[in-house]
Amino acid sequence: MHHTEAIALANRLHERSVELGALAYGEFTLTAGGTTNYYFDGRLLTTDGEGVEILSALFVDVLMRRDIHHFGGPAVAAVPIIGGVVLAARQKQHDLQGYFVRSEKKSYGMGKLVEGHIQPNDTVALWDDTISTGGSMVSSLDALIDHPAKVGIALCILDRREGGAERITDRSVPVFNVFASNSEGRVEVDEETLRQWFE
Repeated sequence: MHHTEAIALANRLHERSVELGALAYGEFTLTAGGTTNYYFDGRLLTTDGEGVEILSALFVDVLMRRDIHHFGGPAVAAVPIIGGVVLAARQKQHDLQGYFVRSEKKSYGMGKLVEGHIQPNDTVALWDDTISTGGSMVSSLDALIDHPAKVGIALCILDRREGGAERITDRSVPVFNVFASNSEGRVEVDEETLRQWFE
């Protein structure tokens, strides 16, 4: 995929975000604390057919370029999109397996924290819909390293630019995002990132 196609898909995803009410402006409280002048709920995109189709097209292309064969992230955010991304990869003849990271180990059965198709030392893609301070993604990153797995890339829809992406890149994990928060507190397509990843 060329960056012009990636940007066109991202622009449609932005439009779809507004149509679904996944992106709205006002004053909202963040999970990580503090307030923001916009609301973004990536799960409204990852439970929407068109949203999953667009995200899967972008993510699968990135994963194929990096030869990564495992995709997942923290439950609950990752669960809706895993099947769509895995299916889109299969349609492109790319072997991709899904997984998710529980918030805590099961107290029964195998007592797993990481569920799915990951073998020791596999390289995986880590997904969350939004990166703010990076807390949930860093927790999942730690769980995967303990599994043990190598995290080859982190992916999200929105980087709020609140330091979370830097926490992840400081651990030698590149971050791919589709949208970013700008200095005026608006969510926009991150064309610079898309040009870098889709040359």
